[in-house]
Amino acid sequence: MTQVLSPLAGHVIALEDVPDPVFADAMVGPGLAVDPLREPTDVVAPVCGKLVKLHPHAFVIVTDSGTGVLVHLGIDTVELKGEGFTLRVEEGSTLTAGQTIVSWDPAEIEAGGRSPICPVVALEAKPEQLSDMAQPGVVQAGSPLFTWSV
Repeated sequence: MTQVLSPLAGHVIALEDVPDPVFADAMVGPGLAVDPLREPTDVVAPVCGKLVKLHPHAFVIVTDSGTGVLVHLGIDTVELKGEGFTLRVEEGSTLTAGQTIVSWDPAEIEAGGRSPICPVVALEAKPEQLSDMAQPGVVQAGSPLFTWSV
């Protein structure tokens, strides 16, 4: 079992409430999303593992058990080509849960006309593999979001 933590502070929302059909329809996997506080913030690793993909707006960490967790910072933020994001680690790094990966300001993303909502997805998982789902409401960075049973 892998406990997936919130990568940032904000409000937990259901994945189906994310304003993007790829996430809302769980095409890449089930999970939850966090509507972040509108202030400059550090985004932290939701699990321990290897950082196998790192883009300014998104990253994937694969745990020792082989499960991959995707964190996507905002919707349509790939269009920003990295502007507004500061990377704090390198792709290929081994991370501990809670370690800072990227810094950004969700308020700037929103001011630019994009949603700052952050999907946290259990890649290629089945919905029934996730349990202990956090309820909608306030969440702190590093607080449990869900448990993934492999």
